[in-house]
Amino acid sequence: MTSARDDVAVGRALASRIEQLDHATSAMLGAPDFAKVGKLRRVLDALRRVLTQEGGCAAVRERAATLESAGVFAGSDWNQPDILVPALVGPSLRSEHTDTVILESTSELRMVAIAMGDYVHPDMTADDARRFLSQILAMNLDLLLAPPSESERVRQGSAAKITRAVFGYVVDQIGYDGVLDELVEEIWRILRQRPIQVDHVKAMVTRMAVHRSDPDVDLGTSAQGLDRLTTALFGPTEACREDPGIDVYLSRLSAMDAEGLEFEARGFARAMHDTGLVSSYHAALARFLVTDNVFLLPEALGLSEVGRNCLLRYTDLVQELITRTVHPQNAQCLYGLALLLDRGILHQPPVVPSLWRQLALRLSPSVTERLRSAFGPAIDPESLLLGGLLSMLGQPLGVGQGDNPTCQSARALSMWAYNDPDYLLQVVAWAARDDEVVAHFEGQPVSSVESVGGVATADPIDLDPVSLLVVPHLDRIYAEMVRRCADRPGDPHRWVNPEFHGWWSARGFRINVDVETGDLVDLDDFIRQFYAAYHPGYNGNQPLIHPQPAGIAFTDSAARYVGWHAITILRVASDPNGDIRVYFFNPNNDSGQDWGDDVVVGTAGNGERPGEGSLPFEQFASRLYIFHADPLEDGATGDVPAEDVARVIGYIERSWGADRMGRPVSTDPPERDQRVPTGDLRREDAT
Repeated sequence: MTSARDDVAVGRALASRIEQLDHATSAMLGAPDFAKVGKLRRVLDALRRVLTQEGGCAAVRERAATLESAGVFAGSDWNQPDILVPALVGPSLRSEHTDTVILESTSELRMVAIAMGDYVHPDMTADDARRFLSQILAMNLDLLLAPPSESERVRQGSAAKITRAVFGYVVDQIGYDGVLDELVEEIWRILRQRPIQVDHVKAMVTRMAVHRSDPDVDLGTSAQGLDRLTTALFGPTEACREDPGIDVYLSRLSAMDAEGLEFEARGFARAMHDTGLVSSYHAALARFLVTDNVFLLPEALGLSEVGRNCLLRYTDLVQELITRTVHPQNAQCLYGLALLLDRGILHQPPVVPSLWRQLALRLSPSVTERLRSAFGPAIDPESLLLGGLLSMLGQPLGVGQGDNPTCQSARALSMWAYNDPDYLLQVVAWAARDDEVVAHFEGQPVSSVESVGGVATADPIDLDPVSLLVVPHLDRIYAEMVRRCADRPGDPHRWVNPEFHGWWSARGFRINVDVETGDLVDLDDFIRQFYAAYHPGYNGNQPLIHPQPAGIAFTDSAARYVGWHAITILRVASDPNGDIRVYFFNPNNDSGQDWGDDVVVGTAGNGERPGEGSLPFEQFASRLYIFHADPLEDGATGDVPAEDVARVIGYIERSWGADRMGRPVSTDPPERDQRVPTGDLRREDAT
């Protein structure tokens, strides 16, 4: 406990620092615009000193309007609170740059002032501010429930304490109810996309399961959704409802009759397919059934008729895969196995022998060390990699690029798992056994070992096991292919995409940007060609046969250009409302993104399959800058209505094409955007 004397001392220290802040703010407020930048340093230093004091958050909140008027946020996205993206708050708060942390923290305290009615902002309502705060709290719950990690303490120093003080103050002001509601909603939104990597989701659910025991927390409408998530992980069935531990659960299984085991199997399958999450107890059950009652495996995996036929035809292989790869510590790959069987790809002649080869494969020492360094010693590297393969083959649209500029490589892995699984298995075997991948470009070998470097400046670490192993090789191969096209006119993806991704990438190539200047060119013709190639109303109602690589001009929520990005066009079809939509794969981890000007990517509710993003046809066309099409299959370009073309051009002119109409274009990224690529048209980068 603190004494009255201590409280007085703290109060005096805070008052002194607030006085310094007020003085610095007044000086900046009274300075002419050209001189404000020179005054900002004092204000930021004063804000840092205030925020490190108890009661500092409330003091900054009270001064939010004055700070904004003084120009603290001028020249940055923080100056427009209505366009701020909740997903970018976390990276800013975890930044190594203290100024970024201070500005982000000050912005959140401004949001509190707006939400509580202290500050009537012309661009944001109190409800919008409250919703924004609920979302950022939901996305960064670890800042509420966990102390700074060692990494944070080393990188951020005292700034790590500031972020937690700010988050604690925010949640005290707006309450837990909105946080939990938003968090549960966000988790379900992510899970509906069925990503391969769900460790962060499991961590959030675990924290919430612990946190919900607090009697002061009102779960409100989130209770049911939270129960489904927590039970899916910790107690999907009666035999493990109280989370008794694996050993106790196995003893209960041993005592069950056939009817009881069947009830268990079906309960686990329901929970897994409902959420996309796999309980450690489910892995224990699967291993138990392999040796005790293999006939219940189809029930435990929740297989369709196709999956049951695959399992019956290749029982020995499936049993060996479960024995070698499925462990309580690595349970998630069981979902990949179930979906792999349901896809029926074991009936493709090369896949089964390729999986037997993978089971017998000896990893090179460098690969073993890489996997152990990334995932720890709990699972041996061979089982870890094989489990990752099952996940990728079962969830080809769940591949993510992580925090890496390697969208081309992630797209390739997804495309091969989706369309050419035996080639994916071959590439993984090369990378695992030889620590080298050799591809071919126009008949000439391209070695990942001999290539000088790729797009990524360092090997990625935040990926699934297969991507972790293969992406560095693919990244170097892709970069080498681009280098071999350096002396050719135009965009290198004309030649690289078919060689890098596969023969099914159509040889017809369209681009609407001049590579040398960045200006838009032949826009009307480009749009008509895209409609004629992909829109069922103008291509003879021909469905897309193979997934096609494409490039988009990625924009932020204010419709500003961010960078070039690689995606895959999967299909074009009518949504439930009868509107034509483009369904595509985005390797950027989460397809649900706001691209500005009311172009918001859907992930559910519009006929999307798990892992797909979708947009109405004309909105997708407005962000497209590269596509492939069969040059021998000409559609009806002249039938495309002029008003449809005009609407697409309107979207382009209001977003990334605003300054590309025959004039030089700036490629400077917006200040707050994370991992923003260069504007080099000769390379599609991650955004």
